Amino acid sequence: MTKEIRHFSKNKNLHLILSVIMTILSAFIQVYVIQVFMNPCNLLSSGFTGVAILIHKICNLFNIHFSISLGILMLNIPAALICYKSVSKRFVFLSCLQFGLVSFFLNIFSFTPFFDDLVLNVLFGGFLYGIGITLALKADGSTGGTDFIALYISNKIHKSLWDYVFIFNTIILIIFGLFFGWVHAGYSIIFQFISTQTISRFYHRYAQITVEITTENPDIITKAYTENFKHGMSVIDAYGAYSNKKFYICKTVISSYEEADVIDCVLNVAPNVIINSYKTNHFYGKFYHQPIG
Repeated sequence: MTKEIRHFSKNKNLHLILSVIMTILSAFIQVYVIQVFMNPCNLLSSGFTGVAILIHKICNLFNIHFSISLGILMLNIPAALICYKSVSKRFVFLSCLQFGLVSFFLNIFSFTPFFDDLVLNVLFGGFLYGIGITLALKADGSTGGTDFIALYISNKIHKSLWDYVFIFNTIILIIFGLFFGWVHAGYSIIFQFISTQTISRFYHRYAQITVEITTENPDIITKAYTENFKHGMSVIDAYGAYSNKKFYICKTVISSYEEADVIDCVLNVAPNVIINSYKTNHFYGKFYHQPIG
């Protein structure tokens, strides 16, 4: 058992490496969208990155230079420090890596616009921007700023706050419209709506699934499971109609983001089991949510 758990820990280290790669890709996509789809159409991005761009544009009206890259760091670092004690170091590291790379990539990359059509820029840019944020979230990090705050509160109340993030971004865009015109602000709101809906579609941290494991030896599975996860597990007697053998069904409800880790943990100790997972629409009672990060 100790050897198998050690192997499971190695998989967690691999997961961290993959998370770093996803975070780097997230930052690259975000910068790509800003330069290729947003800047040519005078659109505004979401969160603190959007706030930094807005401050940059307003300062330019008064012939004052304000660095977007520096603004991203100035806005995000205080949020990271505020949330540092309430979320894990891993989450803070990945989030800081993401917005730090965005700040860095904005200075070293220069991409050529892809479309001349405003509507196409809004549609494709909004979708790709949402994908970039989703990658950071699936890596168990964030893009910083409002994502820090939204995930921190979501972790407390166990509900998604992305609709409220959209409202915050809309307020920023209204300010943008007052200074730079309502047409671009209107298209920017559509852009943010598409990106927000993309996040909601692909990121389901608080969705729940039921996992059923059919096995002849439930003890080894329940031991490995309870040592690595903080959910309960029920063991039910079963009988194989085809094999005429006695089996056991180990049943548990977990968050969807835990599915890969749970299956990997079980297969490490019992590679011949049968595993069935399916969506749980409603769950009533106490349920443990792992802190973000």
